[in-house]
Amino acid sequence: MFVLGIESSCDETGVALVHRTRGLVAHALHSQVEMHAAYGGVVPELASRDHIRRLLPLTRQVLGTAGIGIRDVGAVAYTEGPGLAGALLVGAGAAHGLAYALGVPVVGVHHLEGHLLSPLLADPAPAFPFVALLVSGGHTQLMRVGGVGDYQLLGETVDDAAGEAFDKTAKLLGLGYPGGPALARLADAGTPGRFKLPRPMIASDDLDFSFSGLKTAVAIAVRGRTLEGNDKADLAADFQAAVVDVLVAKSLGAVDRAGVPRLVVAGGVGANRSLRERLTASAAARAIEVYYPPLEFCTDNGAMIAFAGALRIATFGPAGSFGVRPRWELASLVVPE
Repeated sequence: MFVLGIESSCDETGVALVHRTRGLVAHALHSQVEMHAAYGGVVPELASRDHIRRLLPLTRQVLGTAGIGIRDVGAVAYTEGPGLAGALLVGAGAAHGLAYALGVPVVGVHHLEGHLLSPLLADPAPAFPFVALLVSGGHTQLMRVGGVGDYQLLGETVDDAAGEAFDKTAKLLGLGYPGGPALARLADAGTPGRFKLPRPMIASDDLDFSFSGLKTAVAIAVRGRTLEGNDKADLAADFQAAVVDVLVAKSLGAVDRAGVPRLVVAGGVGANRSLRERLTASAAARAIEVYYPPLEFCTDNGAMIAFAGALRIATFGPAGSFGVRPRWELASLVVPE
């Protein structure tokens, strides 16, 4: 059976086809970054309107790439939340309309569950159970994943998420939108060690995170100072090193507490080269298996929604009525009795 997946939670329109036995068959993505760059951030109304323009052409493109017709689709999955309400409604409306017209099941997918399960698209894929470091946009969480729908929250950020800290620090350094990737590129040109930035909560007894103080430390470092030469690059490198230190320490701590020697990294920050290198080396030294989704599936995409939807339908069957959830805690997902 082919499952069509639709992602429209924020500023990327993603469509994909997954087959239950063949896996990912085709996918397409349109990013709105160029459109929002002029405003320095995502404009919700513009995002929603662009999803309307892009969704059906992308669906036709994916079907053409797969070499199938719309009548071959056996189920439709869409991002139900969290995200921008208007953007989510575009995907929900299209998904339910298609499912009704075709007479096939429809399933709403939690956006973060899509990220959480996206490393299963890699080859090799991790086996359940595993510990997941979810670093996506406004979320930084550590989860124990026992299976589809079986999630235990181990730790999370108490204020700014890592992605938010990257974006806010990039703004302090005068970098463009999107700030996180721009800061990471600048950090690659710098040398860490000049600026003594804190590693918030790295030695705490829990698995929670805090990154707002790190962002404030950068603000203090640049206050009343003209950054010249390599100053910006070195400061970016120090900031990135501090974030990576905390993420690595907490992730390894979560593996120890959960007693599961497998670690999965998912979400946009999971594409960060420095984080991948440090985690891979640290995990190897402790005989811990570490998995990442392919780089193209770290940011928002339709493939992760189609894949998570296919797994949910196979495990629990189709469920859900029309609606969106702009706010939706991942920890609220439970395995049905």
